[in-house]
Amino acid sequence: MKIAILGAGPGGYVAALKAAQMGAEVVVIEESEVGGVCLNAGCIPTKTLIASSDLYSKLKEHDDYGIEISGDVKPNIRKMMERKRSVISTQVKGIRALFKSWGIRLIEGRGSFISGKEIKVTLKDTSQQVVNADKFIIATGSRPFSVPAFPFDGTHILSSTHALELEEIPKSMIIIGAGVIGCEFASMYRALGCEVSIVELLPRALATEDEEISSMIEKEFKKRKIKLYTKVKAEKVVVEDNMVKVTISGDKELSAQKLLVSVGRSFNSEGLGLETCGVDLAKRGNISVNKYMQTTNPDIYAIGDVTGGILLAHVASKEGIVAVENILGHTVEMNYKVVPAGVFTHPEIGSVGLREHEAKEQSIKYKTGYFQYRALGKSHAIGEITGMFKVIAEAEGKGKILGAHVIGHAAADLIHEAVIAMQGGLTVKELADTIHSHPTLSEGMMEACEDLLGSAIHSTPKK
Repeated sequence: MKIAILGAGPGGYVAALKAAQMGAEVVVIEESEVGGVCLNAGCIPTKTLIASSDLYSKLKEHDDYGIEISGDVKPNIRKMMERKRSVISTQVKGIRALFKSWGIRLIEGRGSFISGKEIKVTLKDTSQQVVNADKFIIATGSRPFSVPAFPFDGTHILSSTHALELEEIPKSMIIIGAGVIGCEFASMYRALGCEVSIVELLPRALATEDEEISSMIEKEFKKRKIKLYTKVKAEKVVVEDNMVKVTISGDKELSAQKLLVSVGRSFNSEGLGLETCGVDLAKRGNISVNKYMQTTNPDIYAIGDVTGGILLAHVASKEGIVAVENILGHTVEMNYKVVPAGVFTHPEIGSVGLREHEAKEQSIKYKTGYFQYRALGKSHAIGEITGMFKVIAEAEGKGKILGAHVIGHAAADLIHEAVIAMQGGLTVKELADTIHSHPTLSEGMMEACEDLLGSAIHSTPKK
């Protein structure tokens, strides 16, 4: 079986490796670089820079930890960018080495279908070649959504990609959009000393998260002097005297050196020749797929952001594995019921399953349990006492966990205890009865489950 994969991001490259492991002949076509947006202009570079900004924030607190430092502690964004590029380079080399070791052929160029069995690839030297295969996987991803009223210029009006390449820390920045990307950049640049304002059309920041989690991050933003304007629209943008002026609802004008526009993603479904091979697009321009990741052409599969589902790298990777399993004779369905998500603000956020407002909207009878970071010995030991664990479970029946939400240090890692519990159908009592090592942050998940059961050891009695 020969499989051709269009795109080598976290969906495409994982699918390629899985297919090779299962004995398929695999060719991958990539226009830019292996690893896709996630590795080269998304997940990895942002987290690398956030790690630098977090360390800088910690170093400024050195006195609290009994550490003496002579002279000022200053951020050097150029060196941060050098480290970021080094991290990316290491990861890229790793993927390329895996391709080589598994015998995966990588063609560097832009591909488009010329029939249901052929892709024409335009190489970087403008020459062309045709790739034939038995089955195909489209994994072309997405890109920052461009708003005509705020056109990216890379100097004053930035996309998230541009914001990862700055050589100087701006004195001030306006961010349009308080979603995951906007809030992560707000946390990072504020930690480096930039004055940050966020403009959001919706009533709260991180509107897809649990309302209590959103409320806590908004309070932390306020503590860090990040200005957040919610329920307002950016109506006009003007670049004048090397400054960006943004007019928002109510004729209020904001001014800053940089404007970061982070209002969503566009699907990379154009120019793929889909009309020649019977692959249909949905209304938003994403590729339609079924639960097996098949498009309307049964020999062509699609995975990741381009399908318009949950736009997360690990979801794309899992979809790639599901697609390959189905291509190679197994019957596997994609399950989106237990998908963890992390937001790398300060403090971090980890979440899985139902948010409380979703449980209410669905008229689900539920209970909630809480535990605060400040009640954990480990939190005090490491100086990270801001945060909370929240568990949502069935009010009736066996008490299965419906959702969990953590805000605080290492939250995106800590959430996986609840992810495994939900995947295995465990109850709140089963998780609460599990012995947790002390002193650790993960004790907070156990205590939140105990709180839900009314038996938390380190909580005061409920009145």
